[in-house]
Order: sequence, then structure tokens, then C-alpha cells
Amino acid sequence: MNRKQKKTLKAIFEEPVKAGIVWTDIEALLKALDAELSEGRGSRVRIALNGVRAVFHRPHPEKETDKGAVKAMRRFLNEAGIEP
Repeated sequence: MNRKQKKTLKAIFEEPVKAGIVWTDIEALLKALDAELSEGRGSRVRIALNGVRAVFHRPHPEKETDKGAVKAMRRFLNEAGIEP
């Protein structure tokens, strides 16, 4: 994991919940963690990491995630055993 990906991971787990994390940075982090990403219908992205599966929606038309998506990603990473 490079420095930018570590920074993104830290931002996901930051308190209070931080909005505005760029979705492509989150995808790059997931790929660095060896997650499997596959395209779903529309803006859906299926993610599998350490036996845990989830479906997220890419933010659009903006490129940044909202607080709800960041909380959901934090929960997903926790379930997959990933911590900052």
C-alpha cells in the first residue's frame, strides 16, 4: 500500500466521519488490499474482500462520497478485518 492509499484508509476511519473522499481513491485502496471489484448495473460496484461481500454505488454526478457511504465503507472494512 502506498502513502496515498494509507491516507485514504486513515480518512475512512477518521472521527468525526469525513465526507468528500474521492471514490477513485477508495477503489485504488481496495485494489491495493487485493479486493475483487466487479461492475454491477448502473453505478453499482460489487466488492469482495477477505470473504466479505458488499455492493456500493459510485457517487454521481460528483466524484466524492458522502458521509453515509464512508460509514458503510468503514463497516465493510471492519468486517473484512482491515484497520488503519
